[in-house]
Amino acid sequence: MTFGGRILFLYRDAALVRRQLDGEDIGWLPEEPLVDNISTDELTPGWVCFYFDETLGEYCLVGLRGGIVRAREIQRGGFQVIVSGLSKGCGSSRETAPFSEQAAGIRLVIARSVEKIYGQNCQNIGLLTSTDFGLIPRIQAGEAIPLAEFTEGLDPVARDIVEHGGLFAYNRARLSGAVRPPELSTPARPMTLAEKLIAHHAIIDATTGQTGAVAVQPGDAVFVRTGVRFSHDYTTAMAQASFKAALGRDAKVRDPGSVFAFRDHLTFLDRVMPEAHRKLGLDQKAADLAVIQRAFCAEQGIRLYDETPDGRGSEAICHNAVLEDLGAPGDIVVGTDSHTCTAGALGAFAFGVGSTDMANTWYTGDIRVGVPQSVRIDLHGRLPQGVAAKDVMLHVMAFPYIKEGHAIGKVLEFGGPGVAFLSMDERATLTNMAVEAGATTGIIAADDVTLRWLAQIRPGFDLASAKGFLLEPDVGAQYSESFQVALDDLALMVARPGDPRNGVPLADLGDRIHIDIAYGGSCTGGKMADMDMYAAVLSDALHKGRKVADGVQLYIQFGSQKIKEYAIGKGYLAIFEAAGANVIDPSCGACIKAGPGVSTRPDEITVSAINRNFPGRSGPGDVYLASPRVVAASAVLGYIGAPDDIEQSGRPRRNTPSHVSA
Repeated sequence: MTFGGRILFLYRDAALVRRQLDGEDIGWLPEEPLVDNISTDELTPGWVCFYFDETLGEYCLVGLRGGIVRAREIQRGGFQVIVSGLSKGCGSSRETAPFSEQAAGIRLVIARSVEKIYGQNCQNIGLLTSTDFGLIPRIQAGEAIPLAEFTEGLDPVARDIVEHGGLFAYNRARLSGAVRPPELSTPARPMTLAEKLIAHHAIIDATTGQTGAVAVQPGDAVFVRTGVRFSHDYTTAMAQASFKAALGRDAKVRDPGSVFAFRDHLTFLDRVMPEAHRKLGLDQKAADLAVIQRAFCAEQGIRLYDETPDGRGSEAICHNAVLEDLGAPGDIVVGTDSHTCTAGALGAFAFGVGSTDMANTWYTGDIRVGVPQSVRIDLHGRLPQGVAAKDVMLHVMAFPYIKEGHAIGKVLEFGGPGVAFLSMDERATLTNMAVEAGATTGIIAADDVTLRWLAQIRPGFDLASAKGFLLEPDVGAQYSESFQVALDDLALMVARPGDPRNGVPLADLGDRIHIDIAYGGSCTGGKMADMDMYAAVLSDALHKGRKVADGVQLYIQFGSQKIKEYAIGKGYLAIFEAAGANVIDPSCGACIKAGPGVSTRPDEITVSAINRNFPGRSGPGDVYLASPRVVAASAVLGYIGAPDDIEQSGRPRRNTPSHVSA
């Protein structure tokens, strides 16, 4: 393969990038640092995802930090190769990101490391990736590079997909028997928890559907039978377009009873969409996504978690619904969202995929898995009073092993005696944020805590079947790395802006950081246990005569209608409103810059209970990540601080309460 176009080097020096966009070929400067951690939010900001066709190419990289790239500049620049640093494509599973690059004329992405979901999405659509910087001078010299160099290091299935030109072409050949994944020949061996679940669901023969392997090991390439499959309003339209383009307008989804869709991401978008985007017609584009999703679900017999009939938000955020209603121990759960890994708290193997992967699993009923290595994280002791699972994850993600990208594509397996003292909601925080570490997923073995919670939240749940998946990793299972975490020693944590891996103890944050917005919500921070934490801090503040500080807006948003009902039953709404919080009905909301709680100016500072703080993720202002307790306390203090910092006051502080709903 030859690459006749230009190479765009995304240097940290914005002036060097600007000069290339203006037409100058600067070339490869090895001494110049490249931009690391370019997220999918930067490749295609949320508003760009309202498109799901070639238009995406016009907006490639317009969200890059610093606002360097303008619309159509990548497309018009004649670039065929993009070069960047570590962790290219971190963040969400949005396939719009690599598709926008491809539609802008990019044929090859070179980076120090490539995030797992982004890399798989590239393979599915035929966009080449490489971590070999030795290719750069060869490309500049016009050398023809063998395709085999771009498939080197890929598992056999991924290699075949690239060579077939994409996932649909490969799957047609696989289901017909014209091509077969390599036969699983791994002998019995001690396995990690994820390996056990993959082996159990592994498809031995695609033509007969036979499942179950003796064992698997890292590097094995398999297809596994899926349990729950879901998409949401950002992605269903793109997936159904791929599905029908490949299979015809009359194509039918296989086993629609295990397929679900969610109107959860864009429910409150109309409240925060800037006028400039309305002038581009993006309000209608966003509304069209919901219309397409509803029509496809009705046509295919798919259960849609829609907006509530009274218009007061979504039925549920997809991840909260999978926990509360759909997933089960031992399941394979796939969704078009990187935080699908939340369901790992149930003892399921759950991971995010792109739109093409989802369209293919509608067709085949299975999903491809390159068996990943696992990282074991043993928790010991109990968390100190006031310290939460969010603090645990911000601590873990600050490990050099994770910050340097060594967890990319792996499984974070949480275990140890400390897990028994964590509620299911707190366990879900751990698995939810595994993807922020670059991991494929997080997983926690189902136990009696899991079963008791399922029996409570889902009356009539088949506990007998679930008990068959009270699995533990085998003694002697092999891990790529192991960590021991002493929960007793942990303190409150905060992640500085730019990346969730920027965690530091709250006590080490330095000078007071005054805030404008405190946001408690999302799949990470909108669970029942999170509501308990917000209410405890705000109730204590009220008893001390304190409310939300002047100049601060506190938003508390539920993850589902069940969670809202729980909060109502506990009397929390009265506490929230008395303290001056804005209470919002279920939706992904500000976490994806699509609801109340987003910043509107670069100088605004937010402290948030969401899972990621990539540039531009929740508006132009800086975002600090923290636990629900720290978010609530900071709202009262007016700066990022701890609940213990809230002192008695003789005069309550002002903030007018309001209830934000339809």
